[in-house]
Amino acid sequence: MQLIESALKSQFASMLDVEKIRADFPILKLQVGGKPLVYFDNAASSQMPQPVIDRLVRYQITQHANINRGVHYLSETATAEYEESRRKLQRFINAREDREVIFTSGTTDAINLVMHGYGRKFIGAGDEIILTTLEHHSNIVPWQMLAEEKGAKIRVVPITDAGELLIDEYEKLFNERTKFVGVMHVSNALGTINPVKSMIAFAHARGVPVLIDGAQAVPHMKVDVQDLDCDFYAFSGHKMCGPTGIGILYGKAELLERMQPFKGGGDMILSVTFEKTTYNTIPHKFEAGTPPIAAAIGLGAAIDYLLSIGMDAIASQEFDLLNYATEQISRVPGVRIIGTAAMKTAVLSFEVKGVHPHDIGTLLNQDGVAVRTGHHCVQPVMLRLKVPATTRASFAFYNTMAEVDSFIASLRTVQKIFT
Repeated sequence: MQLIESALKSQFASMLDVEKIRADFPILKLQVGGKPLVYFDNAASSQMPQPVIDRLVRYQITQHANINRGVHYLSETATAEYEESRRKLQRFINAREDREVIFTSGTTDAINLVMHGYGRKFIGAGDEIILTTLEHHSNIVPWQMLAEEKGAKIRVVPITDAGELLIDEYEKLFNERTKFVGVMHVSNALGTINPVKSMIAFAHARGVPVLIDGAQAVPHMKVDVQDLDCDFYAFSGHKMCGPTGIGILYGKAELLERMQPFKGGGDMILSVTFEKTTYNTIPHKFEAGTPPIAAAIGLGAAIDYLLSIGMDAIASQEFDLLNYATEQISRVPGVRIIGTAAMKTAVLSFEVKGVHPHDIGTLLNQDGVAVRTGHHCVQPVMLRLKVPATTRASFAFYNTMAEVDSFIASLRTVQKIFT
C-alpha cells in the first residue's frame, strides 16, 4: 500500500486547517509542567476528538442496553447502532460483506482469534509459519504458542539495516510445508511500509493464506482489503481516534465459516444442550458474551470523523510532518535515526549518542513533550539493529510543525545536560 505522490500530498496538506482540527481534541489544550502538551506518542494510542466523546456520552445517556434478543426500545436501539458501526467498518476497509467484520478487544485479540480459530484447526506437526523480523510481539507470541503445541515451525523474513524486508529471502522461505503467513502492514517501531500486496499475491499463488497486522496502517492511509486480497486483517480502535478496548478482525467469509470459535459463551451459539452445541453464523460465532457496545459505537463515530477529514489529507499531513521532523533531527549532532526505509509512515525512531532513551523521554516530558521509549514490543528488531531501545516520536494529523520545533529544541537541551 503505497502513499500518494509527494506533490499531491502537499496539495492535500495545504487544504487542512490543522488549528481547526486541533480544536476538536480537548486534551491538546493540556499543560504539562506549565508547558503546552506536545503529543508525539500516536503510534501507541491516538487522542480522541470531541465528536467521538460526544457520541459515547450520547450512547450512555440515551441508548445504553445490552444488545441482541432484547425486544424493548433500548436494546433494539443499541443493537441497531452496534450493527451500523459494523457496516461503517465494512465500508471503511471495503470488505465484501459486513459479516466479514468481527469486533474484538484489539489487534492482539484479533490475531489470537485467528491463531486459535484457524491455526489450531489447520496447522499441524511439521507445518511452517512465515513471520517477519519486524513483527510486533502480538504477531509472534501466539504463533510460537501454536508451533509449540502442534510441533510446527516458524520461519522468519530478515530485514536490511534500513529496516526493510528482504523480499527475495521471503520468497525463498516457501515450500510444500508452508501453511500460513503473518506480516505487519506498517512497522510500529520503524514506520516501514511493507509491500504487503505483492507478498500476499506470492503466498496465494502457492495456496497460503495471509494475515496482515494493520494496527499502524489503518489510522494513516486508505486500506482496501479486497484490493490487497488479504485473508485476515487486524487493527485497533484506539490508534485511530476511537476508544480503547475495541478492535477489528476482517476475515474472508469462506475462511471464517471454516474456523472454530475462539471463545465460548452467550450469543455465539444457535442452540445448546449438554449433548451438543450448534454455533451461530459469522460474525456472531466469534463474538461471545456481551461485547464492548459503547466502544464499537464510538469506533463508528471515529470513522465518521476520519472520513470527514479524508484519509488522503491525513496521509499528506503526516507525510509532511515526518519529512520535516526527519530533516530537523538530522541536523542535531549525535542523533542517529533508526529505520530509514524508502517507504515510511509517521514514525521517527532514533538514538542519541551517550544518552539512554529513558533519560531522553523523562527530560522531554519536563518540557511537555510525550514520546515513547523502550523496545516497543519488537525485541527481534532491536536485536537485529543492535540497539537496546529507541526513542520514538510518532505523529498524527493534528500535530504541527511548531510542535516539531519544540520537540527538537527540547532534544537539544537534553544533549546539553549530558555533555
